[in-house]
Amino acid sequence: MKLAIVINTNNAESAWNALRLGNNTIAAGHEVGVFLMGSGVEIENIKDQTYDVAGTLANFLNGNGKLLACGTCLKSRHQEGGVCPISTMAQLVQLIAESDKVISFG
Repeated sequence: MKLAIVINTNNAESAWNALRLGNNTIAAGHEVGVFLMGSGVEIENIKDQTYDVAGTLANFLNGNGKLLACGTCLKSRHQEGGVCPISTMAQLVQLIAESDKVISFG
């Protein structure tokens, strides 16, 4: 199975749960692509004592999870790409088209 996860929030618990789902999907032998949009592009800046977003994101990337971020959303927040390539809506459409299931957080 190929899963696409869209994260459209900078809420620590939601982002953490989305990444946990991605990690568990990879562990089960499936492919996962995560697309960050809206405030989700701020995922690298989420600091929370309860939800280890940074560590869970690192596990996702180390597990060969695919991570993309909306370039327009980054630009509107005066950010540059970090751990993932700057992407476009066309790449989101491609991710969705290639996936068996799509889940959105936020």
